[in-house]
Amino acid sequence: MKKSLKMAIASSDGKVINQHFGKAMRFIIIESDGEEIKVLEVRENSPACGTLEYGGHEDEALNNSVSLIHDCDAVLCSRIGGGAAEELLSRGIEPVEAPGFIEENVLAYARYRLKDS
Repeated sequence: MKKSLKMAIASSDGKVINQHFGKAMRFIIIESDGEEIKVLEVRENSPACGTLEYGGHEDEALNNSVSLIHDCDAVLCSRIGGGAAEELLSRGIEPVEAPGFIEENVLAYARYRLKDS
């Protein structure tokens, strides 16, 4: 069987990657081998950004968001802050800023990551 990647997509509409990682209300979990895309599920999220009174970050909320996608190889989002990116990388999840259509970004990323395997 071909190797594939599991990705979390930060999208509000299911068509475009248009959510900041820390503000994403849900993650669409997708698997792709670079040729096909399979939507596995949608996971609801409590966003980490803006959880404190003055719009700051709450470490526990960030931890919960990262834990929600712990089984993914990467997260594709429109933007991501340095702290969140470091937390993801420390757990083996690659943060990817890829605003645009889900299908073309997922396929391009999967092809790029899997080209040598």
